[in-house]
Amino acid sequence: MINEYKIMVVDDEPDILDLLEKSLMIEGFHNIIKVENGITAVDTCKKTKPDIMILDVMLPDIDGYEVCKQIRQFSHCPILFLSSKNDELDKILGLAVGGDDYVTKPFSPKEVAYRVKAQLRRTAYKSKETVNEPIKIGALTLDTDGCRAMKDSKDMELTAKEFEILQYLAENKGRVISRERLYEAIWNEDSFGCDNTVMVHIRHLREKLENDPTAPQYLITMKGLGYKLVNPYEK
Repeated sequence: MINEYKIMVVDDEPDILDLLEKSLMIEGFHNIIKVENGITAVDTCKKTKPDIMILDVMLPDIDGYEVCKQIRQFSHCPILFLSSKNDELDKILGLAVGGDDYVTKPFSPKEVAYRVKAQLRRTAYKSKETVNEPIKIGALTLDTDGCRAMKDSKDMELTAKEFEILQYLAENKGRVISRERLYEAIWNEDSFGCDNTVMVHIRHLREKLENDPTAPQYLITMKGLGYKLVNPYEK
């Protein structure tokens, strides 16, 4: 049931908190947790385990990007950023630290509510999928059900998007995946202007996956074509 979802809204402006709460309640959500600063947001997220978070970037203590990074250490709940900045680099940063969507102010409260619904549908769909065997590629192991990645039996600290990218490439092992196809598969939207977003995530993923990110053995770039994930021990 839609009213069973817990939604945390983090913004230092009470008017925006109230506006979003009313808009979400109109759409059938009634379990709304309102927070006005970043430090409290991290602590409250640990305690309440929300199903999704709407997170303002500009907060009075720590910014939304830092909040997101800290939350990604213990939660994979979808995070939708709100920001008054409309610069592409800010959007890329939001996605790179583990955000799932990005809406600029001034925004339509109804649009935010529908984006929340879209993220929750996606999460619900994944939870209904059948139990899968771990994917093993060389020293890399992916537990797709537990959203856990290990290399040499050691956990890799990946953001939600980094894990999704790695899983998608692992499920298409050895196949060349274009940036456009990768973006559309992971972000579920049109790939126009996606190059920087994908490149940033690939770079961060290599820093965690490869022994030497400048000479990758697993995540290979096929110049002008895209990326592929390979087993370095296979010839």
